Amino acid sequence: MSEAEKYRAQMKAVQAAHQEKQKELRDPEKGLVLVHTGDGKGKSSSAFGVITRALGWKQRVGVVQFVKGKWITGEKQFFDRLGGVDWHMMGEGFTWDSQDRARDIAAAEAALSQARQMMESGEYDLIVLDEINISLRYDQIAVEPVIAALEARSPKTGVILTGRNAPQEIVDYADLVTVMEEVKHPYKAGIKAQRGVDF
Repeated sequence: MSEAEKYRAQMKAVQAAHQEKQKELRDPEKGLVLVHTGDGKGKSSSAFGVITRALGWKQRVGVVQFVKGKWITGEKQFFDRLGGVDWHMMGEGFTWDSQDRARDIAAAEAALSQARQMMESGEYDLIVLDEINISLRYDQIAVEPVIAALEARSPKTGVILTGRNAPQEIVDYADLVTVMEEVKHPYKAGIKAQRGVDF
């Protein structure tokens, strides 16, 4: 048997196994809950990529940002020009910026309230809760009301929760969890955040 024939036979076996697996899969007929967490860069960036995919299918998308405040970012400018994304910047900036716990708690609670209203409305196919895991990490909001909001969402609404240190309860609840692992970061080499890459 030639190398080409061996390769063809190997790929046929892979294809057959894939087709058998596809027969076992089902459509849950509900929006999924995704978690992007970990110490590596790319959690929000990956969520914005999923937004692009959803918009490609003419789905309605919302974003609630829990931490980033009034930053000017490339993704916000892009989606503002493109349209089709309801964007709510609810944060006060990072906790070391505001240095006011009561204000941070109020902002996180307002963001969760906005997110729950959107999730329950039935108007959205996808909602990104950007950096919500940071608000959870700093006890600005509790896990229980977040899970209650996810439970109350419209059946068609998928949700992505981003931010490092996702609580175990959120990880357990989610349908898909991706942990971004940092291997190397330019910040540690003294390189500041780059426009178009980091924001």
